[in-house]
Amino acid sequence: AEYSNQGVTHKFFKCDGKFIVHTRGPKGVMGDFEVSHTFGYTPLQQYLVPFDKGKYQCLPIAWDTENKEWFDLSAKIYLDETIHPNDWLYWTNQAQNWNGMCAECHSTKLRKNYDHLQDSFNTTWSEINVSCEACHGPGSDHLTWASYPKTKQREIENAGLLTKTSDISNRQYVDLCARCHSRRSQLGDYQHGTSDLLDNIIPSLIFEDYFADGQILDEDYVYGSFVQSKMYHNDIKCNDCHEVHSGERLFEGNKLCYQCHESNYYGSANHHFHKLEGEDGEGLMLSSGEVAVGEGAQCVNCHMPGRYYMGVDFRNDHSIRIPRPDLSEKLDVPNACNQCHTDKSTEWSVQYFKEWYGKKDRPHYGEVLASARNNTFDTDSTLIALVNDDLAPSIIRATALESLRESQSKETEKVIAEMLQSTEAQLRLSAVKAYSTSHAQLFTDDLGPLLRDPVKAVRMETALKFSVLPKEFLPEKLKPDYENALNEYIDQNIYMADFPSGSANLGLIYSNLGDIDKAMRFYEKAIETDSGFIPAMQNLALLYNSKGQNQKAESIYKQLIKQNPELGDYYYLLGLLQAEEQRYDEAIANLRAALQRDIMNSRIHYNLGLLYKRIEDYSSAEIQLKKAIASDKMNFDYAYALAYLYVSTNQIKKANKFIDEMALIFPENSTLAQLKDHVQTLN
Repeated sequence: AEYSNQGVTHKFFKCDGKFIVHTRGPKGVMGDFEVSHTFGYTPLQQYLVPFDKGKYQCLPIAWDTENKEWFDLSAKIYLDETIHPNDWLYWTNQAQNWNGMCAECHSTKLRKNYDHLQDSFNTTWSEINVSCEACHGPGSDHLTWASYPKTKQREIENAGLLTKTSDISNRQYVDLCARCHSRRSQLGDYQHGTSDLLDNIIPSLIFEDYFADGQILDEDYVYGSFVQSKMYHNDIKCNDCHEVHSGERLFEGNKLCYQCHESNYYGSANHHFHKLEGEDGEGLMLSSGEVAVGEGAQCVNCHMPGRYYMGVDFRNDHSIRIPRPDLSEKLDVPNACNQCHTDKSTEWSVQYFKEWYGKKDRPHYGEVLASARNNTFDTDSTLIALVNDDLAPSIIRATALESLRESQSKETEKVIAEMLQSTEAQLRLSAVKAYSTSHAQLFTDDLGPLLRDPVKAVRMETALKFSVLPKEFLPEKLKPDYENALNEYIDQNIYMADFPSGSANLGLIYSNLGDIDKAMRFYEKAIETDSGFIPAMQNLALLYNSKGQNQKAESIYKQLIKQNPELGDYYYLLGLLQAEEQRYDEAIANLRAALQRDIMNSRIHYNLGLLYKRIEDYSSAEIQLKKAIASDKMNFDYAYALAYLYVSTNQIKKANKFIDEMALIFPENSTLAQLKDHVQTLN
């Protein structure tokens, strides 16, 4: 077979009994590659190509099983991007690696066996597909149980299986499925029988993978949506809607929902205001295709709108929410109404909603999370209220809690300290991430107990926090717990070092521990895996700078500017580096470029003011320092810099007046008093 797309013809053929594909390979060079496995069944099939070091890569040319045609996954998914051979997303690179990206959830008893020193895999599995033991755990004791007479079988707990799957709560049930049906970080090869979800994985919170109101954006694999839903909070489990072994729905159409919801009410036009299938009317003829009569009366279309993933795989949002076109107006998020009525405006949907239901807009946590994303002024109080809302989904409360990590208010410190004691592991984990204090005793008192938390993810994150604490401040009684948790953190990230994030986390921990050379090697490994991985690039540039390798640091900052020309941070960091090397004109140019992109950043004004003072442009220095103070009146460093500018340029009248003004704001500051005395000697 042949398939052509974007000017490239891909050929599929057999040679000497082997399946071969002729396509673009490493560095974009055309070549012949053996296909060893078909991966997936429906609605698409991918093909695995073995490479050296035990790596299996997912071919981007896939087979659409429903439309019976070849298609290019990367072209369908990354519509506005050109995926170059050095890109993390290119099919021979790590983002399309089967061993680390796919295998865990598609095989049984998978052991990834990644060697970070050799960058190689020795991946093994017991069954290549998802078998009984994938969910139920090891089965040998179960087989022994089955051989016993029924009288003895009753004496053996859970039929000899390690994992209990019946007579459990909906949370326990959903957590069993979440190890695969969630967007997540893995803490190692899966271990059956653990007590908490966060002993095996860390599910993603409602950040960039979701719209601000929690609807699916990138693939979330259902869990992150479902735990937001009222269904989940009313004890609904996966198997209330799905046949567990096939994944198919128990019933098609609204019958699935009518298991619980009264059909006479929820199935009537008084509720959904749409025609039923078979009633007179014409379907919607839209550019995206036809929406048939009756589709508007299907519960799933209003309450579980979906998106396409993997090019052809339509997946429904499992947050099962009330449509909110008003949130589309406020937050620029999608709504179910306009998913069908693509020819209508959001305002049209909002108006019909008001006519039908006559309800005022209900508060929604999406408005709070959107404000946090946009750094809207004074969102701390609303985030704190959301964290303290016991009726809100835990995943939302945890998201709000982590959104407070930059806040330094007393109220924020209080709620974070309280959440460290939460009975919910996800909230404890997010509290540790958000926790910040410079008081060593308070730090050890608050976080010390969490080094022996019953949940692995919490212990690991706590160890990361403690790694920045000077060793002399670590109480002797905490050292064994710290070492154990630290080793767990390092082991987990070695396991994940085939991802740039795993290597970058190792760079971070070794940097905190003072092993700068090892930290630099791991950051370099992260960038080798993904040349656009910004956290590793930023941190590596800082380490290069600390080691006096400023040319390497400058090269990284320039690359970051090239990749993100709209962001001011990298112009700012480059400017500081150039100032350190006394290249003042270049430094000023880059700080001014940073200001153009982030005009409210007081720190840029401050550093620019110091630079102007350095080149004796005192008028410009005064302007910039005044702007810094206007943005942050309580920052003593800014105020002192302006006062010292006046003193050092012999502007005594201005100096006296400004120091008196400062004394009202900082009445007990001894440095200010000394400066005042110095000015008196100049009079």
